[in-house]
Amino acid sequence: MSEDLLRYDLMIEAALRDVVRETMETVARDGLPGDHHFYITFLTKFPGVKVPDYLQKQYSEEMTIVLQYQFFGLKLEDDCIKVTLSFNNVKENLVVPIDAITTFADPSVNFALQFQNAADAGALSEGDGKESPVANKEEKEQDENAAKKEERGEVISLDKFRKK
Repeated sequence: MSEDLLRYDLMIEAALRDVVRETMETVARDGLPGDHHFYITFLTKFPGVKVPDYLQKQYSEEMTIVLQYQFFGLKLEDDCIKVTLSFNNVKENLVVPIDAITTFADPSVNFALQFQNAADAGALSEGDGKESPVANKEEKEQDENAAKKEERGEVISLDKFRKK
């Protein structure tokens, strides 16, 4: 049955990651407008992430960076954010794939996006031919929840996400 379902969750996640991409391209080209600034949390062990070893040890799972006053050389390249930040007055180069990001926030306008782990989403959608009990259980639960929602005709309100 899961083959018959459209994965709207994955489509929405991809579209929201495009918001991050476009934002980074704009800021790299034009700089940060007004009071905008970003908190970007990412998985440090995600493939393609490059941070100095001492930061990798300090933030073994997840790290949050702030792009506000002192960041240098911001670029979006090969679907990765490349930026130089200062840590204890030492400039360090970081590479963060867009798919490694778990949270993107701009507190100046009360905007935030939270993403599921892209590796988990890929495992659920693509499959590698190997049966994963955890993935199968999660997929089965998602299928059952989707079927229940379909039976009830449940409507999800977006009002809580709208700026008032």
